[in-house]
Amino acid sequence: MRPDSGKDRSRARRSGRWDARCARGAVALASRRTLPPPLTPLTRTGPVPRSKSSAPRPPVSASGRRIVALLRDYWWALSIVLLVAVSALFPVSPVRDAVTGLPLTEASLRLPPGYVLLAPLSALLDTLTLLSLRQHVALLVTLLLIFLAWWALRGHVVPEGLSGRRRLVRRAARVALALVGLLAAYACAILLPRPMAALEVDTNIVTVDFHAHTRYSHDGRWNWSPEDVRAWHRDAGYAVAYISDHRTFEGARDGWANNPALAGEGTSLLPAIEVVWKGEHVNVLDADRVYQGLFTSTLRDVDEDALRLASGIPGREPVVIETLPGDLAKMIPARGTGTAGVRAIELIDGAPKGLGQTRRERARIIHLADSLNLTLVSGSDSHGWGHVAQGWTLFSIENWRAASPEALDDALSRAIRGAGFGATRVVERWIPDTDTGVALPLTVPLVLWGMLRTLSAGERVLWLMWTLVAVALFRLRQQRRAALLG
Repeated sequence: MRPDSGKDRSRARRSGRWDARCARGAVALASRRTLPPPLTPLTRTGPVPRSKSSAPRPPVSASGRRIVALLRDYWWALSIVLLVAVSALFPVSPVRDAVTGLPLTEASLRLPPGYVLLAPLSALLDTLTLLSLRQHVALLVTLLLIFLAWWALRGHVVPEGLSGRRRLVRRAARVALALVGLLAAYACAILLPRPMAALEVDTNIVTVDFHAHTRYSHDGRWNWSPEDVRAWHRDAGYAVAYISDHRTFEGARDGWANNPALAGEGTSLLPAIEVVWKGEHVNVLDADRVYQGLFTSTLRDVDEDALRLASGIPGREPVVIETLPGDLAKMIPARGTGTAGVRAIELIDGAPKGLGQTRRERARIIHLADSLNLTLVSGSDSHGWGHVAQGWTLFSIENWRAASPEALDDALSRAIRGAGFGATRVVERWIPDTDTGVALPLTVPLVLWGMLRTLSAGERVLWLMWTLVAVALFRLRQQRRAALLG
């Protein structure tokens, strides 16, 4: 035996005991582990149901895609065509009797070729000029709401790649463009020279405007001369216009000096003045030509004593006209011949505030005129702004065209003094009255619908033609944009 055999046996025994302990530890560790449960095989029970939105759709035809694109891009043009066509089924006359609301037999509205050629522009600007003050407010509020809705949906969106400053500039430019567009529309209605619609009447009918101003009034347009007043009234179909400036006779004198020899040869400008009496604005006819000294030295107020003395001659009383807007309760009517007082009252006044009051209080004005035997008249209250007549006063006077302007002036005053309520017929340019009640917030759709109803056949054709032009221009713009992007 080798000398180290005892040591080897001892080493082997120790190694065996170690291996046994390792084996027992491994078995204990394995017993403590938790194995995952066996996988359950999948069982196919049938197809998974699909929602309707995920179901395959039939392919859209090329014609269908074209229709969708047409409705998306040209909805505005289709709306115009539809409204113009449908409104033709419900026509209404653009002028009517302001007392009865009925159509006229002795008068009609004449549209010159230039007016018809620019039919959409003419109709829209005329309608804007015919709005009352409340209707203007309703229009502006409606446009503001439309702009805010557009801004919330699309207007505030700008390209993501822009810097913060450029995004702010882009949004500010959109707001500024909307304001400029609104101001431009009003500027066009007020200042843009354009053809005017005129009233055509029978031979023995005189058309009169009892309330017009020139540049000599403190509130008149700076370059509005008496000859501009004559041309404006001629184009609107007036035979006579009374120049009633504030605190001056200069405009009336200039107009009178250039009148035609005979009334039928052109529009005659007759003298009047607008003054204050008992806090109310009134027009006094023939001031400075027939009556002098009826007013204070400033020509602002009526001298009551002088007016009473001048009215003491029966048949020669000064004709005083109550103008609106004003307080009807403060009106001082004449109580018969030889008395001072108002002998006529405006049923139509062309200023926005005047239009509103004369529409809201139409029944009251007519009742007062009937009960007090006052003559109903109309006044454009033109100060040189706008190119539309809101109303006309019609007198029936035989052979007036052969009379001189002076003789015609006397005949008009006699008719007012003598016939009173029955002396005239007042004609108005019609638009829907939305000044009160639930109609006021609906001013824009109601007035636009009323405007379309008054269109003539020729105007409707031009509306459709201009719509086609707009479509062609829009299409050309789309093609150019596509070319730049492509």
